[in-house]
Amino acid sequence: MRAELEKIVGAPALDERPVRDLWPLAIMDERSGNVAPRVLVARPSGREQVAAILRWAGANQVRVTPMGGGSGVCGALSPQAGELVLDMGAFDRILDVDETNLTCRCESGVNGMNLEKHLNERGLTLGHFPSSLPRTTVGGLIATRSSGQESSRYGSVEDMVLSLAVVLPDGSFAAPRPGPRSAVGPALHQLWLGSEGALGVILGAVLRVHRLPESVVGRGFAFADLAKGLEAMRSIMQSGIRPLVMRLYDAEDTAFNGYDLPLGGCLLVVATAGLPAVARAEAEAVTAIAGAVKDLGEDPWLKWQKHRFDLSAERLKSFLEPAGSYLDTIELAAPWTALPDLHARVKSAIAVGGLALCHFSHAYEQGCCAYFTFGGSEETEQAARSAYMRAWEGAMSAAIELGATISHHHGVGQVRARWVADEMGGWMRVWRSIKESIDPNGVMNPRGVGGDKP
Repeated sequence: MRAELEKIVGAPALDERPVRDLWPLAIMDERSGNVAPRVLVARPSGREQVAAILRWAGANQVRVTPMGGGSGVCGALSPQAGELVLDMGAFDRILDVDETNLTCRCESGVNGMNLEKHLNERGLTLGHFPSSLPRTTVGGLIATRSSGQESSRYGSVEDMVLSLAVVLPDGSFAAPRPGPRSAVGPALHQLWLGSEGALGVILGAVLRVHRLPESVVGRGFAFADLAKGLEAMRSIMQSGIRPLVMRLYDAEDTAFNGYDLPLGGCLLVVATAGLPAVARAEAEAVTAIAGAVKDLGEDPWLKWQKHRFDLSAERLKSFLEPAGSYLDTIELAAPWTALPDLHARVKSAIAVGGLALCHFSHAYEQGCCAYFTFGGSEETEQAARSAYMRAWEGAMSAAIELGATISHHHGVGQVRARWVADEMGGWMRVWRSIKESIDPNGVMNPRGVGGDKP
């Protein structure tokens, strides 16, 4: 296996090591002695090398998983012995930034934070800020159908990707299609958004970018209870305002973040952006919609900005070092009318270890994301694993029963694999048909969405 791959990429571009993402259960397993197996990792440096590797893998029935920054938290990157990982780190070029048409062409291995800084130097932004941004790659963001902290203004990754360059499992190439939009058939590149490496290898993307706003106005508001805060969020979104950031913390998360509000009080942080007059006018409208609540000024906004990347997956990993500990996040999405019940049901399910927090963000006119954090500690590793799985079981059951999505932006991987068919329904058959048609030899990541090896 190694000798054949050396002929394609050269010996220096091959190594052997354990590979996995930051799925908490895998970290817990490793902590208890079940370490990830060593696998062969190839680092191709061009399209032809990627194509040759996939043709070789198909002929030799070797499973292949593309790897970006490894910042996923669902176990989609978890290759087993005898499989191959494609490290896409050599595809790290920002090819072009068109400041007139507001597009950017880049390769899939470009780091998300580096891309944002490159755009900022030109007065531009992608507008995509997941908390894991410093460790992400463009390809990984696309493959997980990512969303970021400013999605209520700029949209999620599917709104930013105009076209893709992809190598299919048989080694053939699909190049980016032209234009800001096309009615020449379905937008087939969208199949790769959220595919978790199951359909081929993303080489690069054409992305929609935006001019940086001239002004940002951010404030915090204290609501007496969660219901009133959610109603304010809904009213803001349905008024036509598109906040740069809008996050509502439930009472426990408000206290966890250091805000001393009256019992049951919830913090809402909102920022508006754009031309100075527009940002101010929208901020005034937000204040009016919030109504007779305590205005906390700009301090909550400034504090949030300062710490916006603190709760990254890497930091969560450090919390899992003590034996018997467990910690994870679960992000769901639901219509406004279902959110109060979803919050109550999931909070009850995940409170098995004492820590149960939730904030609401990624708002739309139709609803928003509920982002839960849970954790605890048990005397044994087996008890910790059991408590962890009970929390997930309860959260997924509540989401399915209430008509919420089982994932808003983290993806599927292994942790949600059991419940994918419950959400997709008849579309699961469509997805499997597409997967089998594009990848008849089953070369691509078996732990991607709808994979055969959860």
